[in-house]
Amino acid sequence: MRLPGVRSRRAELRALFAWPRVIDRARAVFRSALTTFVVLTFTLWLMPGVRSTDVIDTLGLVLLVAATGAVLRPLLLAGVVALGGWGAMLLGVTAQVIVMVVALELDPSKRLSGWPTVGVAALLAVICAAILDWMADSGTEDTFVKEARRLMRGIRRRQARQSGGRLLTLRRPPQGTEPGLLMVQLDGVSEPVLRWAVRAGNLPTIGRWLRTGTHAMRGWHTGLPSTTPAAQAGILHGASRQIPGFRWYEKPAGRLMVSNRPRDAAMIEPRLSDGRGLLRDGGVSIGNAFSGDASINLLTVSHAALPGRSARGWAAFMASPFGFTRALVLGVGEVFTELHQARLQRRRNLQPRVSRSGAFLALRPASMLLRDVNVSLIAEQMARGAPAVYCDLVDYDEVAHHAGPARPESMRQLESLDRMLGVIERLAPEAARQYRIVVLSDHGQSQGATFRQRHGETLKQAVERFSAPDSTDAPSTPAEAEATAEPGFPPSPVAPLLVVSSGNLALIYLTRFPQRLDRAAIDREYPQLITGLAGHPGVGLVIVDDGGPVAIGATGNHRLVDGTVQGVDPLLPYGPHARADLLRHQEAAHIGDLVLISSVDPVTDEVAAFEELVGSHGGLGGWQTDAMLVHPAEWQITQGDLTGPDAVHRQLVEWLAALGLRTQTAAQDEVAAGERLELADLAPHGVEQLSPSRDG
Repeated sequence: MRLPGVRSRRAELRALFAWPRVIDRARAVFRSALTTFVVLTFTLWLMPGVRSTDVIDTLGLVLLVAATGAVLRPLLLAGVVALGGWGAMLLGVTAQVIVMVVALELDPSKRLSGWPTVGVAALLAVICAAILDWMADSGTEDTFVKEARRLMRGIRRRQARQSGGRLLTLRRPPQGTEPGLLMVQLDGVSEPVLRWAVRAGNLPTIGRWLRTGTHAMRGWHTGLPSTTPAAQAGILHGASRQIPGFRWYEKPAGRLMVSNRPRDAAMIEPRLSDGRGLLRDGGVSIGNAFSGDASINLLTVSHAALPGRSARGWAAFMASPFGFTRALVLGVGEVFTELHQARLQRRRNLQPRVSRSGAFLALRPASMLLRDVNVSLIAEQMARGAPAVYCDLVDYDEVAHHAGPARPESMRQLESLDRMLGVIERLAPEAARQYRIVVLSDHGQSQGATFRQRHGETLKQAVERFSAPDSTDAPSTPAEAEATAEPGFPPSPVAPLLVVSSGNLALIYLTRFPQRLDRAAIDREYPQLITGLAGHPGVGLVIVDDGGPVAIGATGNHRLVDGTVQGVDPLLPYGPHARADLLRHQEAAHIGDLVLISSVDPVTDEVAAFEELVGSHGGLGGWQTDAMLVHPAEWQITQGDLTGPDAVHRQLVEWLAALGLRTQTAAQDEVAAGERLELADLAPHGVEQLSPSRDG
């Protein structure tokens, strides 16, 4: 009678040596050897002074490279894991070059000698290998998927050993049975753009989900401000009213807050969190502005740090020849692609357009690198069995800002994000849970020539004209770049008027006054300011406190509280949600003394961004407030029309609870919050308390 352990091992051996797996491995070995042979032949041909050798010598060098890699790569991976963070990145950059250098130094034929020559040859070989591998995959992500699967299997086997399993097993870990939820945010993708791309057949993954009925798609209204920080404050914490824009000025502290600046995000998050965030029950935040009370935060702005030693997905990506090295080489290709696309726009005189040089040239490859890193981190967390993961992918948003939200180069970025969703779907069988996938966006984008292009002056200059002789100051860079471009803004002493823009939304602060001023006080200081701005052709709305918030246009005004209109209603071009959006925005913390929304073209829905961006978001008008949500078709929407990110938060929490991934229901959370509020009311007066309540 055979013992169960013997039968199990024989079954593993049969599975290991099954013909499909043997053929796959043989194909992989042959491809790797052929790639190395071609790369080495080409590299040696390019290097000056290399003695000619025959094919046998080169084949021997191929074997030497393979043997060197087999010995060194595990050691380098261990070093990357031990270093973590920046150390992992630096070692990852050089890992592939180190393998090639050692192999060339050990080459018996000594065709290359001397460190500079060997180093240049090794670097050239690594670059050629990355390009050749990408070409062999026909631009697909097949090699990336294989590396991610290897990572996931290693993690799951390690977890099994730590749980008392066998030290060595040849069997692939089966997919887990417990449910999990992956939430992938496609930054800046509006519902109309996504629907258009699906109908055009350019998004095979999302298109297949929708056509086969596994998923459904719907839009949701972001409200004001239509920015990533406000949306994620709502989606992750249910507290979007704490965020008046992408950046804003806080009069009591006398400082400008920029939500993608790590130190500022770290200060903002405690205002949002009450311990009931979307990811509180063991969830993972990847690449977001805020954490959602996650247990693990990776590349999250409010927890500014690169992944540490425990993040094997980060280490594996950095050490793999198909990870960081590949992304770095292809990123250089993105720079040349961007230069070509920008030149085409200029030669064809496409309008509207803005400059696409400078820092944006670095943003495109950085966004692509971040995308691949994020997917590698998602794969790791899927293998570890994280119950909920929320990840932000920013590729489309970055390109659309400078190219336009529906331009071909932006749509190509959207197609690459769809491929990444396909990668995640292909990795699902290796996961420790049965993950359901939800795809959503935080806002859309609206196109249009900028305020300066249309009117020959910036908003700062316009405000300065109407507030003379007092000076006005404003950041000189777009909001999303200011965290690194102007870390010391505003300089001391702060100008009497400060203009802070986020897309076609602007907040104007009278900095000499500690409180928010009403219209009477502003008119006393600057009699021409409000009427001058309201009459400017580039300004559609000026919102000010005049016995309650009032939206003022060139030929009429709209009292937001009761809906009273005098003259022509200035809200008409901004859609049916405008009044509610503006009224809610007036309740946000640290709102400006004046709030401005640019004019919007009633025919094309184009807006005039106060920043130099052809695709913008932050205010009202166009598609910037039209976000999207793709979810499993059998899941019901119970939060009405999903107006505002706080409603999306409640819907996602409800789905998590239905999957059994919340330790408390929403109703139990509300009861607990009420009890904490009662305890706070009983606290001694004069003692500062942190409010446990939400404002969503």
